[in-house]
Amino acid sequence: MNSLVFSNMLHRPARTAVSIIGIGIGILLIVFTVGLANGSLRERAQREANVGAEIMLRASGSLGLSGSEALRLPVSLADDVKKIDGVATAVPIAQNSISVSDANTGSRLVDGINFDEYASVSGVQIAKGRKPADGADEVIADVAWVQQKNLVIGGKMSIYDRDFTLVGSYEPSAGGRIKIPLATMQKQLGAEGKVSALLIKVKDGFSPDTVAQSIQAKFPDDQIILTRDLEELYMQGFPALNVFLNVVVGVAGAISALIILLTMYTTVTERTRQIGVLKSLGMSNFRIAFTIVQEALLISTGGVLFGVIATFLLSVALTKWTSLTVQIEPSIVLSILIVGILSSIVGALYPGLRAARLDPVEALGYE
Repeated sequence: MNSLVFSNMLHRPARTAVSIIGIGIGILLIVFTVGLANGSLRERAQREANVGAEIMLRASGSLGLSGSEALRLPVSLADDVKKIDGVATAVPIAQNSISVSDANTGSRLVDGINFDEYASVSGVQIAKGRKPADGADEVIADVAWVQQKNLVIGGKMSIYDRDFTLVGSYEPSAGGRIKIPLATMQKQLGAEGKVSALLIKVKDGFSPDTVAQSIQAKFPDDQIILTRDLEELYMQGFPALNVFLNVVVGVAGAISALIILLTMYTTVTERTRQIGVLKSLGMSNFRIAFTIVQEALLISTGGVLFGVIATFLLSVALTKWTSLTVQIEPSIVLSILIVGILSSIVGALYPGLRAARLDPVEALGYE
């Protein structure tokens, strides 16, 4: 039985290869899209959580963490937060999203910071160059991003439709990839004395949960976020994305089923005489139908493997040449394998039944 299945596949190697590639492209669409979406969100969430603070305080009514909102939190609030038991320090930070042409999403998050205060919490250090001067049109960026963009210290970078001077690079990566003086961002946005959030460092020996509860009791209208929960918040913050990914999975599954249906239907048509010979030799209808399904399963499995391998190679290339992150999760691969198998069974069902119902006499006389 197995030798018959393999011989059938190798009888038309070009068609088999095209079918595998066609299914593989559908699998690539699923795995790459899901991996790219999850990887990009998780990578940003990890950078946001890498600021060294355990707690983030944001203004009441803040939506998301995209930097698209106005600065509404008063800087003076930091002094009040520092008085709460268990708080080591509270550092103000502003975040703003700007439109750019060289980003994958068309926008880029910029952090407005007082470098010394921010460094005391996040642990970032200047790797090359110097820190930006307060109130100046100067910018620093993380080392990996500077290398990827082939930037040089002293070069110019367009922010807010004017040139900023790149005066230094820092490491490790934390928060937004580029940072400008807090005063410069406040002046640009007309929000002097305002920030987006406070980064709160907890004293040794205190639980972040307990301190967060104390801060929430003191400022009940403001948002309190534990930085360890940022990844989950990012993933839950895009419900429309999850709907889109489900649609992509459904479409790719339908495409795979149609490819299998077309492939196996033409296979049955071409092998009508061969099926008649097998029936005349006593092969049951079930075994004939099962042979068609087996061939479909092998083609589908090959397509899944091709799609996953292609996705892995593409993700390696993107990681090397761009800042995109593709995260291939085993659960996604398993789900895709199940979708591929179900699609192959559905696609092979009609051709298999058609082959099983062929009259042996008519099949033997088929030209």
